[in-house]
Formats: sequence, structure tokens, C-alpha cells
Amino acid sequence: MAFIFIALTFVSACLGGFIGIKWRDKMHLTLGFTAGVLIAVVAFDLLPELFELTTETGIDPHFPMIALVTGFLLFHIAEKVFLIHHAHEDQYGHHRHPTVGVMSALALSAHAFLDGAAIGFGFQVSNTLGVAMAFAVLAHNFTDGLNTVSLMLAHKNTLKNTLRFLFINALAPVLGGLSTFFFVFSPVALVLYLGFFAGFLLYIGASDILPEAHSHDSSYKTIFMTILGVVLVFIMTTLIAH
Repeated sequence: MAFIFIALTFVSACLGGFIGIKWRDKMHLTLGFTAGVLIAVVAFDLLPELFELTTETGIDPHFPMIALVTGFLLFHIAEKVFLIHHAHEDQYGHHRHPTVGVMSALALSAHAFLDGAAIGFGFQVSNTLGVAMAFAVLAHNFTDGLNTVSLMLAHKNTLKNTLRFLFINALAPVLGGLSTFFFVFSPVALVLYLGFFAGFLLYIGASDILPEAHSHDSSYKTIFMTILGVVLVFIMTTLIAH
């Protein structure tokens, strides 16, 4: 099952990229939904699973919480360094250069590699976490593909080069997922990883994708799509037994 979801990440990223080229005017709804999914995965699946593991292993819960804050801040800093955060594009709007688009696309691909690894590690914990993580990653990879295309084209890259980096972004989570077939986390490392990745997802959902969804067309429809994403994950995590 893990392999199927890992393979679907390629399709999801490509689909996001192609839709980004064709229908950019409706992107706020897709981003709003994705933000709801990511935030809900942290609240309804990652954190409960994390607390359960700390109880079973006897690990001090402060350590995974430190990992969570570290994950949040690390990706916050990374986005500032690599100029990914769309909310700051106006600050260098007159300095659009293909290199900036390429750097941003490569950084998104690095994120996508971790996304794919998250699916594999999720299935190492339980099918519930693996499936929930897979849906969140599929949604996130959709926006990764979309954002890769948008950033490349916004910084005056050619369509051919844009499609090349879209392929790299789509392949990255597949490689990340396959890498997890060759090693298994120890319980302590798994707890710390889940905390770290919860911080990563929380940042991407709440501080990156959600503000972007409202940056160009803030509407009740966007808010509804965010709530829909939250409700969908809540139902999924409730119905799928551990």
C-alpha cells in the first residue's frame, strides 16, 4: 500500500503543475483546502500518535515538542533564505530572475523529498498514520507542483525549463518514499522525527499555504475549503482504525 501512495505523489505533483499552467485563477480554493488538510493532520493524527508513542516508550514529551518547534523554525528560516515565501515576493518584484525561480524550485523539491519519506515512515508506525500522511502529502505535493510552475514562470523561466523542474519536483517524493524501504527508525528517533515533521507541516499549512490562499482572493469560499479539508481529515482519522 505504501508503494502505491508513493507512486501517486508523482502524479499529484504533475497534476498540480499542469493545473497551475491552465487554471491559476482558482488557485486560492485549492490552497485553502490544502492548508486545512495539513493543519488537521497535525492536530488529529500526528500529535495523538506522538503522545501515544511517548507513553509507550517512556520518552520525556518535552523532547518531541522541542523537535516540533525546531521543525517549524527551521523551515521558516529555510524559506526566508531561499525566497520561497510568496508573501514576500513584492519585496523583490523588480528583481525577477530565472535563477531565483530555479533556487525556489530546488528548495521545494527538497521539501518534496521529505514529504515522500513521511509516507514511508508513516506506514512504519501504522496504516492509519501512513494513509493520513499520504493524503496530506498528496495534497501538499499538488501545491508543490503548482508552486514550482508558478515560481518558475513568474521569474521568467522558459516553459521547457519549467516543465523540467516540475519533473524533478514530482520525482523527489518518490525517491524520498523509496528510501524508507531500506531502513527503519528506532522508537526514539521515530518520536523525534514525528515531532519535527509535525512542526514542518504546521508551518507549511498555517504560515505558508493558508496566507497564500488569502493573499489574492480572500473569500468565504476559501474559508469553506479550509474547513472542508479539516473535516475530511477528521473523518478519515476517525473512521480508519489503528
